[in-house]
Amino acid sequence: NIDIDIRVAGPSARALAYLIDFALRGTATIAIAYILTLFKETGMGLFSILVFVIEWFYPVLFEVFHHGRTPGKQAMGLQVLNDDGTPVTWSTSVLRNLLRFVDFLPAMYGVGLVTCCISGQFQRLGDLAAGTVVVYSLPPAKEVTHSPLPALPPPVSLSVDEQRAILSFSERANQLSDSRQQELAGHLTPILLSGDEDSVKTLRRIAVWLVGSR
Repeated sequence: NIDIDIRVAGPSARALAYLIDFALRGTATIAIAYILTLFKETGMGLFSILVFVIEWFYPVLFEVFHHGRTPGKQAMGLQVLNDDGTPVTWSTSVLRNLLRFVDFLPAMYGVGLVTCCISGQFQRLGDLAAGTVVVYSLPPAKEVTHSPLPALPPPVSLSVDEQRAILSFSERANQLSDSRQQELAGHLTPILLSGDEDSVKTLRRIAVWLVGSR
């Protein structure tokens, strides 16, 4: 019962990612060809095999082992996912990439472009068959840090919402001015404080206790 919001990538971003990958594959192919020409007929046979592997399994290996991102997609901030938001598997990645030869028809990914434009999620034919989408990668989650102050158990039982409010305050406190911290703490601490205690410091100590008690 968790909603996952993903932003699908359009044809222009995907085309730029493809051009980056195409340049990388081309560079690798030229380098391999130069080396294998030294081995004459045997080298040419190996070259044909390696070109096939690079062309068809370059995207599959990166998508499966690198969180749905080839170097080109990573450069453009894209990744491939199943259309339910889960990571791609061997079967889905192989299927979507094997159907690239159909998407390429009649030339320059004509079928793929038309399919992307009429699909609600910019899916080319291979994506529709495999049940995948190309989306913009989510930014990495920031590490949450709390105060280094000693933990303080709350003097009263706290509801789940109250605990969340205190933790949220502690996580954001360093981004707020002193006056804003005092203002927000004043709304959270009437039942937690006695005397002239520092409301901000007390809340942050309680947050440390809450984190440690989970």
